[in-house]
Amino acid sequence: MRASVLGANDGLLSTASLVLGVAAAHGTHKAILISGVAGLVAGAMSMAAGEYVSVSSQADSEASDLERERRELSTDPVGELAELTQIYVTRGLSPDLAGQVATQLMTHDALGAHARDELGIADGSIARPVQAALASAASFAAGASVPLIVGGLATSHLIPFVLVTSLLCLVALGSLAARAGGAGALKGSLRVTFWGALAMAVTLGVGSLVGEASPVR
Repeated sequence: MRASVLGANDGLLSTASLVLGVAAAHGTHKAILISGVAGLVAGAMSMAAGEYVSVSSQADSEASDLERERRELSTDPVGELAELTQIYVTRGLSPDLAGQVATQLMTHDALGAHARDELGIADGSIARPVQAALASAASFAAGASVPLIVGGLATSHLIPFVLVTSLLCLVALGSLAARAGGAGALKGSLRVTFWGALAMAVTLGVGSLVGEASPVR
């Protein structure tokens, strides 16, 4: 949930800033919408590609670790049993109980026990590159659609409408991200809103400067 909220926040902020910058540069309504759509598509694809590459690297690393563990279990089962026993002792079990637990778990699923307790790889946390890429793209597009829709509906006063709507959404997303991460909602909202407002203000300023330097004819 936290990753999805952060992806939506990125989509909202980058697209809103893009729309505001083009609007401040005196771009036509059509140009503003085209730039917003381009920003949504480019951002979503960039997020998907980056997430796929990152999670694929994690998946490759996990597969390599599992293969190494599989070889060690086949060549040195006694040493692997002692290793697993020591892990449970470190976690607070007595040596005798730790040995019993390790023996039973290795009898049931040796590789699964070592993957979970030695490598930290559980079924629910296995890297899934395609799923991660799709989730990142979808969350980014969802956030980016807000300023794009507002910009499309606002035939006049586009800048204040997009600015206010984006700031309100940033407040909500900041609160959700903070709650998902176990932090205070107010602090999270203020932090996200402040930096989001700063980013949009800078983009507005740059757009205004560009518009003054190159007036639309």
